[in-house]
Amino acid sequence: MSILVVGSVAFDTVKTPFGEVREALGGSAAHFAVSASFFAPVRLVAVVGEDFTPAHRQPLLDRNVDLAGLTTAKGRTFRWSGVYGDDLNSARTLDTQLNVFADFKPEVPQAWRDTPLLFLANIDPELQWDVLDQVRGAKMVAADTMNYWIDSKPEALKKLLGRVDVLLINDGEIRQLTGERNLVRAVAAVGRWGPKAVVVKRGEHGVLVFQGTNAFALPAFPLESVTDPTGAGDAFAGGFLGYLASRGLDGERDFRRAAVVGSVMASYQVEDFSLDRLMRLTEPEIRDRYARFQDLTRFSPLS
Repeated sequence: MSILVVGSVAFDTVKTPFGEVREALGGSAAHFAVSASFFAPVRLVAVVGEDFTPAHRQPLLDRNVDLAGLTTAKGRTFRWSGVYGDDLNSARTLDTQLNVFADFKPEVPQAWRDTPLLFLANIDPELQWDVLDQVRGAKMVAADTMNYWIDSKPEALKKLLGRVDVLLINDGEIRQLTGERNLVRAVAAVGRWGPKAVVVKRGEHGVLVFQGTNAFALPAFPLESVTDPTGAGDAFAGGFLGYLASRGLDGERDFRRAAVVGSVMASYQVEDFSLDRLMRLTEPEIRDRYARFQDLTRFSPLS
């Protein structure tokens, strides 16, 4: 089952306590697509500038991501620059240059408009709505967002959620969106707006998955080395939705497995800059870390 992702492709300049990288391939759609490509065919819709060369496309092509929806506009590609301190849970933005992304109007190729699984990465909720109008045949719609859209377009976002099956959001954002400090009450509020499932990303504290009255909590994988957290949430989403696509969008049990797969992919993403670790990743490594997650969360009944 194929996945369609609509989001950003960017050049990231990132500095952490463990090194730095300049103008590396990034953006929500790129991180998602590479992660999801381990489990399902991925179609990508985004915009880049004239400075986006064939060499920049190659990592995505190497993962068999379909780039028929990647358009080139006159100008420069979206750029983001940030720095992480000792607290790797959040970056301080140094510079954002939207460039061609400022005028991005997603146009989904006609042949892709019945793609079964649609992921709306964290772009303007009004653009996400436009994409939904184009992709009428999706069996599952998942969406991400960010604090900027919650601040600037909260009503558009809430309206969008009425057409979304799965919302992926971090703990700070869902509190901001709902005004609820308690995560359980915050998830209940979001559920009243439409989504059947809510996935709350909690960084180094793991993830919570809510489907109606069913809840699943998973810790983050304990890593000896974290190099760059940029794109970890998108890599999680790619693993999560990629696994669901591979299973045919099944029920609660697969959502739980999908959360583990997403956490596996995020844990590898943070081990290096940009897409470098995912590009070296192998299927045996994915299976090995999945098994280690099983050991991490296994315990005996209370006697």
